[in-house]
Amino acid sequence: MVRETAEFKDSDAQKENPSAFGDRVRSAVIWRSGSQILAQIITWTATLAVIRLLDPTDYGLFAMTQVILSFLAFLNGWGFASALVQSDSVDPFRIRQAFGLLLLLNAALAALQFFSAPLAASYYGQPQVAELLRVQALLYLATPFIALPEVMMSRALDFRRQALVNLLAALAGAGTALACALAGFGVWTLVYAPIAMFWTRAIGLTLVARLLVWPSFNFRGCGQIIGFGSAVLFAQLFWLVQSQSDVFIAGRRFDPHALGLYAEALFLAQIFMAKFVPPLNEVAFPAYSRIKNDPAAVRWGFLKTVRLLMLVAAPFYCGLAVVAAPMVETLFGLKWLGMVPYIQLLALALILMTVQILFAPVTNALGKPSVSMFAALGGAVIFPTTFLIGAQWGLVGLAWGWLIAAPLLLMLTARLSAPLIGVSLWDIVKATLPGLVPALVMAIAVGFAGEALALLGWAAPIRLALLVGLGALLYGALLWFLEREALNEVIRVVIRRQPLAETPPA
Repeated sequence: MVRETAEFKDSDAQKENPSAFGDRVRSAVIWRSGSQILAQIITWTATLAVIRLLDPTDYGLFAMTQVILSFLAFLNGWGFASALVQSDSVDPFRIRQAFGLLLLLNAALAALQFFSAPLAASYYGQPQVAELLRVQALLYLATPFIALPEVMMSRALDFRRQALVNLLAALAGAGTALACALAGFGVWTLVYAPIAMFWTRAIGLTLVARLLVWPSFNFRGCGQIIGFGSAVLFAQLFWLVQSQSDVFIAGRRFDPHALGLYAEALFLAQIFMAKFVPPLNEVAFPAYSRIKNDPAAVRWGFLKTVRLLMLVAAPFYCGLAVVAAPMVETLFGLKWLGMVPYIQLLALALILMTVQILFAPVTNALGKPSVSMFAALGGAVIFPTTFLIGAQWGLVGLAWGWLIAAPLLLMLTARLSAPLIGVSLWDIVKATLPGLVPALVMAIAVGFAGEALALLGWAAPIRLALLVGLGALLYGALLWFLEREALNEVIRVVIRRQPLAETPPA
């Protein structure tokens, strides 16, 4: 039975004052981002152990399957389900329609991947890829039971129960990964762990949301779901072309060992953008949907999000670029040192990409998913072009492709989105400066210190600890002397519990 649908409609209809709504948003951010951080600690602990047990070739084979999986997964219907978040009201029949769409699409995707797996294996010249893809088809069958309860709880800004289920799923995935790696399963470790995590989430979210419904395959009257979801779907498609085309291009040109080094460098560099920003966007989308009729609040909230996020993202990426060598040697081992040049280039590019992905939740919430779709289309042209050119200089050329394409895509996205949000390009630049300028100064100083420590011949763990400590002290001091207002803003949000989404004072 569906939990009382009126719960979703009534909560939407309530007219909360800015302070109460801000408290709800803040609580949602804490639960979603806090659980994500804890889940990532669990996952990384297992990942570091697994990486030492597996070989770069295993990760190269797995990266090949991920390209295929990602290109099919964009059709899994999540965008259709997310239309329920943006809608002003939801009735039980629309929920059943969304569930029916999810079931049909994902069953078709599972069958398509299962039967077309040999074609992918032939493209890469790796027969084992077909076996891996066939087993990974099980992921699609779990998706409907994750997507529907997740979007309905997100609509109500209920992230506490989601957080608990996600932590349980992280434990299930980490436990499966460690067990399989120790048992000598090789590349299959990387296949079985996500399956365990997906199905744990599917069962857990369905139970805590109490969202057991009969699907409806009568799709009359679901034009809003189809229209909104289609724009989101195409945006996801273009994003996938942009983000997966480097591995797709490299898969035929380079051996699995070399590709494994590049793929893991990309994974490590994207940790912040791929693991921590999306949970914030999951909260931002329903929050912006609630205040979409207040342009001043939307503008203020967006700029504040950019400013606060860059205070964290900029030092993370700049620091990652200058401590990559001792960090890889300490955490991964000597056999992974080939990752270092890729990490250094990718980290700098992803500072800009982190800002770029903040636009889509705002424009989608304002009912204009076509804006993010056209921005993603631009990325689908810019990135593959730079990758094709860069591949002529090897895998490091692909990393340079990221660094060249990222600013171009950010400028395009800002041009398309800024008028709708009510900000100027200079407003966006000013919002990034409090975090970016001190981070760049810190990185230069830490980089020189790193060179000096390397000449002394000190062990990698000691160098890493000293450089991280120096970077943290320098960045904190620079914020205190140069950007004290921005630092105080963070302190007010975290300690004094200032609402994140209140409307700005007149």
